[in-house]
Amino acid sequence: QVQLVESGGGLVQPGGSLRLSCAASGFTFTLYIMSWYRQSPGKERELVASISTSGSSTTVADSVKGRFTISRDNTKNTVILQMNSLRPDDTAVYSCKAVEYGVPISGARIYWGQGIQVTVSS
Repeated sequence: QVQLVESGGGLVQPGGSLRLSCAASGFTFTLYIMSWYRQSPGKERELVASISTSGSSTTVADSVKGRFTISRDNTKNTVILQMNSLRPDDTAVYSCKAVEYGVPISGARIYWGQGIQVTVSS
């Protein structure tokens, strides 16, 4: 059974930090590109950061560049989003996504976590 389980969310003050984890199971983790997305009420879902299968290549959205870092541990089937200097507009539900690498997108397996709330407020 495929599972992506996020943890580490919660309430934090502006300027604070949170570390989100996404634990994967039920599929071959090293064959999947991993990403974090976020969505807040009234806004479209936004790609926050992605990481290649090996972890050697990452991309982050301009809105979080210099503040958020994505990493993965292929020995633990885990992807991490380290969030620093958090701002109120970072408030959203954060979800991790797995996309099968090397397969045409129309046929690629795609998995989503259930999402976790991050609230930045004083």
